[in-house]
Amino acid sequence: MSDTIKNFTRTKRTCFYTFLAMSSAFSLPPLLFVTFRETYGISYTLLGTLVLINFCTQLIVDLIFTLFSKYFNIKLTIRIMPLLTSLGFTIYALVPTFFPQYAYAGFVIGTIVFSIAAGLCEVLLSPLVAAIPSENPEKDMSMLHSLYAYGVVTVVIVSTLFLKLFGTQNWMYLTLFWAVFPIISFILFCISPMPEMNISQGDSSGKKKRRLGAMWLCVFCIFFGSAAENAMTNWISGYMENALGIAKTTGDILGMALFAVLLGAGRTAYAKYGKNITSVLLFGMIGSFVCYLVAGLSPNSVLAMLACILTGLFTSMLWPGTLILMEEKFPAPGVAAYALMAAGGDFGGSIAPQMLGAVVDAVSQSGWAASLAPNLSITTEQLGMKTGMLTAAIFPLLGIVVLAIIVKTFKKANRT
Repeated sequence: MSDTIKNFTRTKRTCFYTFLAMSSAFSLPPLLFVTFRETYGISYTLLGTLVLINFCTQLIVDLIFTLFSKYFNIKLTIRIMPLLTSLGFTIYALVPTFFPQYAYAGFVIGTIVFSIAAGLCEVLLSPLVAAIPSENPEKDMSMLHSLYAYGVVTVVIVSTLFLKLFGTQNWMYLTLFWAVFPIISFILFCISPMPEMNISQGDSSGKKKRRLGAMWLCVFCIFFGSAAENAMTNWISGYMENALGIAKTTGDILGMALFAVLLGAGRTAYAKYGKNITSVLLFGMIGSFVCYLVAGLSPNSVLAMLACILTGLFTSMLWPGTLILMEEKFPAPGVAAYALMAAGGDFGGSIAPQMLGAVVDAVSQSGWAASLAPNLSITTEQLGMKTGMLTAAIFPLLGIVVLAIIVKTFKKANRT
């Protein structure tokens, strides 16, 4: 290992830890959705809107950095980013506690604040890791995103056990507990050296300009991949409990945690053995599509649960894999390109959970569901959730189409 690589070892490890710690901003709120519904009477549509706010806030951050990255002090922004996560979680916990009549407003404000941090994390950590000298940059990128999944596993298991032992009425203490870990990231970044990062939008040659359409195809690919992943991530807990009739503790640990384990395992496996990222992406899209169909159509709860869990494996490389594909086709892309990709991913992650929640509410309250559900021996809410799962299958299906176009486009570009 060269001295240059050794100099940034702590920086790389800090990036890995931060991605691990920041996973709570994505995984904790969905674990509390049922609690919020029961405690504050918040509808599924409004709960889905919290997810929409989360990703839309990140999307705005992504777009700002896509257009104006050169105006930011990138190193300072990276260092203060974790503190915003802690502040957001603190607001998320304390406003509903002290002002229960404004509970939803507290959730919205807290979500906006920690979502700004989450957006900065996605926009800046990937190019930061890419800027650190490495013998295997593809491995580092895949490992970075795998740690997010392992963070989700940790958050799910610890949070589920906490709520089981201390009761859902103490959810705010759990939120404050997770607010501590990003502060450690802040300290580590302050004592770690930062490499110089490419702020430009990369090569602007005529050949690269002709491939602008191919770049946008990558954005669409990450959009559908993120949608396929996040629809399940945000609804697997509620789906296990309310649609499949599985106890919350069992559903969270066997469902959401195993989903995240497979999410991380797929990324770790690619970091060690992976190659031919286009084939990996296509395999993931097809597998995700099948899993959504089985989850929505199967009358067997165990089979439906297994389909939900396996979605974690199939979606594992859809986000980081598209970044790897982009890096292969567009060398030295710069922060702006990573921000544009993050924007596509966050837009997909915002649309899919919100759409699923809206479908659940609409179907559950419809007349045809009231007449059909008894014939299927399920409730209207269960029918709504199954319909939501089937609707979400459209995302990986469209992802397959985009990947086919990408393959054709890059083959044509290589011949010119």
